[in-house]
Amino acid sequence: MNIAVIGAGNMGGSTVLGMLKSPSIKATDIVVSDPNKMVLDKFQDKVKVTTDNSEAADGADIVMVFVKPWLVEKVLMGIKPVLDYSRQMLVVVAAGVKGSQISEWMRKEIDGKVQEPTFFSAIPNIAIEIRKSVTFVVPFNANAEQTAKIKGLFDEMGETFIVEERLLGAGTMLASCGLAYAMRYARAASEGGVEMGFYPKDAQKIVLQTMIGAAELLQSSGEHPESAIDKVTTPGGITIKGLNAMEHAGFTSAVIKGLKAGLE
Repeated sequence: MNIAVIGAGNMGGSTVLGMLKSPSIKATDIVVSDPNKMVLDKFQDKVKVTTDNSEAADGADIVMVFVKPWLVEKVLMGIKPVLDYSRQMLVVVAAGVKGSQISEWMRKEIDGKVQEPTFFSAIPNIAIEIRKSVTFVVPFNANAEQTAKIKGLFDEMGETFIVEERLLGAGTMLASCGLAYAMRYARAASEGGVEMGFYPKDAQKIVLQTMIGAAELLQSSGEHPESAIDKVTTPGGITIKGLNAMEHAGFTSAVIKGLKAGLE
């Protein structure tokens, strides 16, 4: 399975690094294209690189486009002539770009018939670099086998959800932006640890390990968070006092408002 990655910035570059750690993807099957040679230097000794998007796309089984939303049309129109709609699949990673727009841009006449490619809108997060991404995928003009292939590719680098297009924005806020929100909690809790007497590095280690423990406990047990919380909230104890103080300060409300803010 030959994969072309067009755009090797933060998201595209992280995806390439994630694929290089995946057991079923060979480095020799990946070609990376980017106009910035300094960006390509990071991958020079790992995969084939080029500054020519059409060269990268021509012959690939899966063409993955990672560019800023305002560049998507230009990049897609640039590779459109070399794409073989009968066998290639296109993955576009660009927040806010609608499937209807991609369909319109990529529509072309082949043997007297108007055709569109099989394509997918996808939103991973940068944890894809360590194969811990949450990725949302919306199929367009794709059959079950094609959808399963793209899902399988992203599943090697985390957990993948096939969703309706209307949920892409919410998924972005919850999982992509959500990484930043979790990191902001880690920062706040670490600063609290310093105020209570720990050295900064120790406070951060304590907070991060606690976050890992909480996540893995919930994943392994399948419990609702509130049910798990009940196990550590002794009546009249310090945990419930801390939780209530956070709620009085608007913790839950602030989280929900933050998640919804990006959709407004």
